[in-house]
Amino acid sequence: MSTTPVILLLSGSLRAGSSNEAVLRTAYAVAPDAQVGAVLYGGLAELPHFNPDDDTDPLPAAVAGLRAAIDQAAGILICTPEYAGTLPGSFKNLLDWTVGGTEIGDKPVAWINAAAPGRGGGAEATLRTVLGYTGADIVEPACVKIPVDRGMPGADGLIADAEVRRQLGEVLGLLAASGERERERERERAVVTDRA
Repeated sequence: MSTTPVILLLSGSLRAGSSNEAVLRTAYAVAPDAQVGAVLYGGLAELPHFNPDDDTDPLPAAVAGLRAAIDQAAGILICTPEYAGTLPGSFKNLLDWTVGGTEIGDKPVAWINAAAPGRGGGAEATLRTVLGYTGADIVEPACVKIPVDRGMPGADGLIADAEVRRQLGEVLGLLAASGERERERERERAVVTDRA
């Protein structure tokens, strides 16, 4: 029996009406058309400041919730702004909390750069570095630039542009397919282990 893969959507912005949030809300809206499920993570503001002394059981509730959401997802799609040439501190904090866990290891991950052309490269570079430390599987074809200006989202917070919606559906499909390949490898490893 096949189940619909679920992609976890992580926004790096806390700003109400953020273009990054609009991208992910639109991805959530188009997910059914891409035959993918989606979960929009909303706990960024609740995460405590990362402290290695607190990265032990029992984890802070917000951190446990984040790690559970990552563990349950077939893949992760990130959309974050760039602040002062890198990731916003709050989003880097979220990523710091993933380093001590194993949930993100080998998890298919991609990002959307929604910044104006020529911008956002510092955030992308930092994402690549941090995700490398976590062991995440960066799905290169799904890491795309979709410039979104503040006037694109409608009153409902969604982007109506058909090309943007098509691209988001394609990205979700790539992540889901990559997640399915990883699940198949896990099943094969489990069979080999059982035979040993």
